[in-house]
Amino acid sequence: MSVTVIVSLKVSDFDQWKTAFDGHAAAREAAGINATAYRNLDDEGNAVAIGTASSKEAFIAFFTTPEMQEIQKAAGVMAPPEPKFLEEA
Repeated sequence: MSVTVIVSLKVSDFDQWKTAFDGHAAAREAAGINATAYRNLDDEGNAVAIGTASSKEAFIAFFTTPEMQEIQKAAGVMAPPEPKFLEEA
């Protein structure tokens, strides 16, 4: 059973972040994460990714690696991401 994940990120430049997000699709797929990027129309400094992961633990393990932390920094993520984990009821 998978979980749905919604991640809100404060970014300096949406297009810069989106380029990095798109560039790491294969790594997400290899980790069992399927996600789509969204631009918040009311806040251009807010990027949102919505997707699925095999588990909360698998998502956290992937998202908190030192490599992923560096990728986020280079992509202009300005604050710790805010993930929400949902399961279908």
